[in-house]
Order: sequence, then C-alpha cells, then structure tokens
Amino acid sequence: MKLYATLPTLFSARRTLLVGAFAIAGVALLQGCVPVIFAGIGAGALVAADRRTTGAYVDDESIEQKTSNLIGQHFGTINHVNVTSYNRNVLLTGEVQDENVKAEAQRLTGTVANVRGVVNELVVGPPSTFSDRANDTAITTNVKTRFLNNKVFSANHVKVVTEASVIFLLGIVTQAESEQAAEIASTSKGVKKVVRVFEYIAESEAKTLDTRDNTTDTKADSNFPPEAP
Repeated sequence: MKLYATLPTLFSARRTLLVGAFAIAGVALLQGCVPVIFAGIGAGALVAADRRTTGAYVDDESIEQKTSNLIGQHFGTINHVNVTSYNRNVLLTGEVQDENVKAEAQRLTGTVANVRGVVNELVVGPPSTFSDRANDTAITTNVKTRFLNNKVFSANHVKVVTEASVIFLLGIVTQAESEQAAEIASTSKGVKKVVRVFEYIAESEAKTLDTRDNTTDTKADSNFPPEAP
C-alpha cells in the first residue's frame, strides 16, 4: 500500500487551544520552530491540539534528532537532508550527491528506534542555496497562514514541509481535510507541486481523536494504516 500520493495538481485547539497562543508563537509556529513554541505556550497545549498520541509526539521529536545526527555522521555537510517525522513515519527531503547516498540515507533512517516507515523524497543534485531555503520558508509560512485564515479545517492537523518549492503535507486527516489542504496549498504563491504524506481516518474517528484527553494518552499508538487517497 502506498504511503503517499503526488499532486501536480497530497484535542480541538484541541479545539480549546487559545487563538492568543498562536499570536504569541507567531512566525515560529508557521516555520515549525518547536522549541520557541514550547517556551511560549508549553508542550501541553501543542500536544492537546494534535491527533497524535503524546507518545508518538515525543517519539517524532526524538526520531528527527536521532536520524539527522545519524545521517550527518555518515555523510557530513556535503549533503542536505531534512528529516520530518509525523506519527513515526519519516519524510526525507533535500539534495544528495548520488543514488547510493539516497538509498543509504533511507536505510539508516529505518534503523532508528520507533520508525514505522520512510518516504524518501531526496533528489540527486547540488545542495540548495540560502536563497532557495529562504524562499521555501516563505512558502511554508504563506501556506500555513492560508490554512489558518480559511478555517475549513484545523491547521493543527496538517504539517507543512517545503523543499525546492514543492509542498509536502503530513498529518492524520480525513479525506475531506486532505482535499481541502491540498487545494489551498496547490493554489498558494510559488508552489510547484503538492505531495500528500497523510494517514487517512474516518470522520467519526477524527471526532473521537479531537475530543479525547490526549495529555494522558502516553502509550496508545495510532493504528491507522497510511494510504493514498
């Protein structure tokens, strides 16, 4: 079963996460600066607004750090590899020297504890420039802002990663949320393509996840199999 689909065209804030918290987090939230958010509104608020279990949330942070360190130790700084983990599924993006490095990066990622699967979107080519990465950050910020402003689904449920103007969308979402997020992202300024790396759930399951007490659910794992729409 495929984990993702490509588009040329991818506890309710917990619904109780305060709008003011987003204002405090500001651009840090839009750019995914987790440490800044933790300092501003606390880890508990973020976890409460997430459909992942607390255990998965913590594991994702650990997986990203361990995988980045492992790849860095093996390949140094010549290769540009970004690691994003969501519900223990890892997305690799960036640029590497050759196909061997690309394959080895995926193999190494699979050896990290708690990794369930790997989506390898690394491309062979020279590392992106500072300007390229700044542009990607601006695109991510714009897409996240449009998610917030459109209010057709909770922006907390969709993680946005941009690489070379290609948007990758991650999250535990319904089919409707997937379509809405992909439509907004694909019509955003500067976006070349949208790739969905979603786990799909039914509307009824989404309602259950959005109202559970996630802050105490530290061991329950998501059993939703990743699949393409």
